[in-house]
Amino acid sequence: MPPDATPQPSRALSGIQPTGRFHWGNYFGAIRQYIDLQPGAHQAADEAYYFIADLHALTTVRDPDRLRSLVHAAAVDLVALGLDPERAVLFIQSDVPEVTELSWLLMTVTPMGLLERCHAYKDKKNRGLPADAGLFTYPVLMAADILAYDATVVPVGEDQVQHIEVCRDLAGTFNHLYGEVFTLPKPRLVEGGAKVPGTDGQKMSKSYENTIEVFEDPSAQKKKIMRITTDSRPMEEPKDPVGDHLFELYSLMASEADRTRMAELYRRGGFGYGEVKKALVEVSAACFADARDRRAALESDRGRIEAILAAGAAKARARAGKVLARAKRACGLSRGETVAPAANAAKGKQA
Repeated sequence: MPPDATPQPSRALSGIQPTGRFHWGNYFGAIRQYIDLQPGAHQAADEAYYFIADLHALTTVRDPDRLRSLVHAAAVDLVALGLDPERAVLFIQSDVPEVTELSWLLMTVTPMGLLERCHAYKDKKNRGLPADAGLFTYPVLMAADILAYDATVVPVGEDQVQHIEVCRDLAGTFNHLYGEVFTLPKPRLVEGGAKVPGTDGQKMSKSYENTIEVFEDPSAQKKKIMRITTDSRPMEEPKDPVGDHLFELYSLMASEADRTRMAELYRRGGFGYGEVKKALVEVSAACFADARDRRAALESDRGRIEAILAAGAAKARARAGKVLARAKRACGLSRGETVAPAANAAKGKQA
């Protein structure tokens, strides 16, 4: 446990990339849990830090005007969806330069082989696609994002657990060499799994071009829903709702009673998928109606969003500054300052 964090509060931390407008997969796979972890919520942590990962987005978004637009839209969307800046710290990743400095300290203890085994780099390499150093070292910056705030819990989907393991490995190595500097975080898996089906039945993802955006124009959203891929079984045939991606999407937003009625309809048969799609249009409109109203109000007050992000950055920098100073003292980068050596530091330096 770091010396300035006794007793250690539970602190949630997560980031989301602004590589496109948020879709249902982003909301049900991540953002909804951010909201649940805010202090005062029913699954709350003591503190919550959430950032818009614009530095990570640079590995894919190379249009500066588009990136700026997506960052602003992401901030508006998050607040509209329920992230409360009075209860959680919301900020932009690049507004906290301490994190990039910390990532270099971590880079010096990162084995090449560890990064070569990470999914994103391996996937691109296996597909014969070019991979830059930013993608290769992505997990180190992600580790710095987490460690900079003494985060104890990181809400993730199953496909992100490896990054938390990398973070713990790097923090453990640094602590072994220089003393107990970093808090080791734990992943918190999204309840019910991270897979939200897209319009084609695969996992909803911008890379698959199968997304339904949360704040999409209602008429465009309806067209997408009505074009969702379904099988060709006849109307009268009973159908199992389990594993049916149209039913899974409906279940994300419907009440328990409505889910039960829809499941009975599937098992009874005698219906067309168009009926389910119309029900999905209605339930999704109701699910996000309040958020749409909040977003409209926020969009007309740009100054409020900028003020929220500035206040969040100040709080984030204050926390990250303490952690960075602790790490720099420990590894000898702060001249004229000393720290008590770790019991195993000499052993680590001989290795």
